[in-house]
Amino acid sequence: MTASITYRLSNEARNLHWLLSNLVEEVPGLVSVAVVSSDGLLLLSSDPDHMLPDTAPALVSPKGSTADLATIVSGLGSLTIGAAHLMDGGGVKQTMVAMEHGSLFVMSISDGSLLGVHAAPDCDMSIVAYHMALFVGRAGHVLTPELRSELRKSMESAS
Repeated sequence: MTASITYRLSNEARNLHWLLSNLVEEVPGLVSVAVVSSDGLLLLSSDPDHMLPDTAPALVSPKGSTADLATIVSGLGSLTIGAAHLMDGGGVKQTMVAMEHGSLFVMSISDGSLLGVHAAPDCDMSIVAYHMALFVGRAGHVLTPELRSELRKSMESAS
């Protein structure tokens, strides 16, 4: 992201970038992180191309994996919402997929927005879930339609 774009971001947008950077820095074993809007668009990412200049992800994920993560998070979110509806289970709070070579966590933020995390196989799942819940608690009340629009535009400009 270029400096001219960075300075146009609102304080709320910069704070969300800071929260994402802290999540990535504080939780060992995160491979990539994505915040996705209810319509499946990437709003925030741990991808170095989508971070502010003064923030950096703990681990660099393979090129394109954050965009792939956003797609997977959106699809998995839709599937679990549908399953919860069919089972009269209420709202989906968190989804976790444990794989042989990693884990995928998806947590609802607000208004259908989702936080998705791809973690290494040796991560501590309880620490990941805890820090995701902290992020959701801090980000949920500020992720307004206006801020989501601003974040989408900043992601498009960074591409």
